[in-house]
Amino acid sequence: MSRRARVAALAVVALALYLVASSIYVVSEGEQVLIVRLGAPVGVTDNPGLNFKAPFIDRVYVTSLRSLLLEPPVEQVIMGDQKRLEVQPYARFRIVNPLLFYQALQTKEAAEAQLAQLVSSSARRALGQIPLRALLTEERGHVLDVIRTEVAAKAGPLGIAVDEVRFHRADLPVETSQAIYDRMKSERQREAKELRAEGFQWAQQIQARADHDRTVMLSEAQREAAILRGQGDAGANHALGEAFSQDPQFYSFYRSLQTYRNALANSGPTMVVTPDADFARLLKLGPKEEAAQPLTPEGQKP
Repeated sequence: MSRRARVAALAVVALALYLVASSIYVVSEGEQVLIVRLGAPVGVTDNPGLNFKAPFIDRVYVTSLRSLLLEPPVEQVIMGDQKRLEVQPYARFRIVNPLLFYQALQTKEAAEAQLAQLVSSSARRALGQIPLRALLTEERGHVLDVIRTEVAAKAGPLGIAVDEVRFHRADLPVETSQAIYDRMKSERQREAKELRAEGFQWAQQIQARADHDRTVMLSEAQREAAILRGQGDAGANHALGEAFSQDPQFYSFYRSLQTYRNALANSGPTMVVTPDADFARLLKLGPKEEAAQPLTPEGQKP
């Protein structure tokens, strides 16, 4: 075989392989394929495995049957009470009609851009009709359902089904959050001062009541002690009076001993008195001599 014939045979084999490769396409699990012939859609297949198409004139557009995630950027919206809120929604969608999807959008990037615009406009419209506090109540779920329904209605003609729309985050702007935090802090400080003032007032009242009760109890105790002390002194004086009337000499001796004890208790070891002093008489005579001395009519020793 000549060289020219071999080259021609190789060219034919290569062309045949190219034609076979151009006429085969693979559909994976969870995918669907739209076949477009010379710019006109001719069919949709979702059978996994090898499939055939016309070479050169047919093109395939693969789309996913799975749920896709859309995460638009954070944006500020104005609530119904004119308060600003930073919102980042997210949505889950599926491509259910490849033909409509191809005619309207063709690519996933274009679909995400269109859906992000729909979600943003619907969220602004829904949030602009409610106050901020509504997002902290059960009305939040109702608002999200309204947004999803509106987005799904507008995405249907694009061959897209919207399964879910939620808020990834919904926060106040940083400057608003700082102002609210400062106001809450000042309110808490004011409440703390009021509570401390009330506590100090209660403490003063309790202290005053305790001091009053203490004063009353002490005065009553002192009064009772004075009464008891007076009664005791009266009883002691009565007993001493009876003892004096029964034995005047013993009473005189006893009183002399008390006088010595009181006089000598704080004295030094030496005391100087005159020999004829009455104070030293008992010390010189002793108790027996002292008892033997007769009493004068005035009840005194001679």
